[in-house]
Amino acid sequence: MRLVIISDTHCMHEDLVLPAGDVLIHCGDFCNGRNVDDADVSRTDDWFSRQCFEHILCVGGNHDFAAEERQRKNTTVFKHALLLHDESVCIQGVTFHGAPWLPDLEGWAYYQPDDRRRAKWDLIPNDTSVLITHTPPYGILDRPRTGQSVGCSSLRVAVERLSLRLHCFGHVHSSYGQTCEGPVTFINAALAAGEALERAPFVVDL
Repeated sequence: MRLVIISDTHCMHEDLVLPAGDVLIHCGDFCNGRNVDDADVSRTDDWFSRQCFEHILCVGGNHDFAAEERQRKNTTVFKHALLLHDESVCIQGVTFHGAPWLPDLEGWAYYQPDDRRRAKWDLIPNDTSVLITHTPPYGILDRPRTGQSVGCSSLRVAVERLSLRLHCFGHVHSSYGQTCEGPVTFINAALAAGEALERAPFVVDL
């Protein structure tokens, strides 16, 4: 099974030419900030509809106010992708789990304070193989240009209790990249650099 992983496209997804794969994963920030334009979600869904993948999985990010508002109103967010919101899905025997929650950004989409966010990570099933979040775990591909880690410490604790194969996320644009710790591959797939998508999607074969 081939995964194609992207994040932080910020309404610039039309500029992407994706490699072929079986599962497309978007780790959030498909919208572009505090301008809550519902049409941005519809345009993203239309773009998803034109991608040649058997499955498209997505989580929200801190810029995705319009998606959060649809969820608040119990309105369908995407027709052509599965928005994972503390939810799991099994594909070809592989369990994927997605959750959008973020630390330290009160007032932005999908923010949760420490205790509530910790409770959300506790919902991740033990049999999860691929974890999809927007925030990185603390200390892993989570350094902005200031150099200080901004990832979620309680997510790091959750990741260490799980037997993951892959954890993919975005959010911290300057830490785009891939690393491994033991058997787990971590990918920060934030494609945006400034006002353009200057980085390549990641391709992972499971």
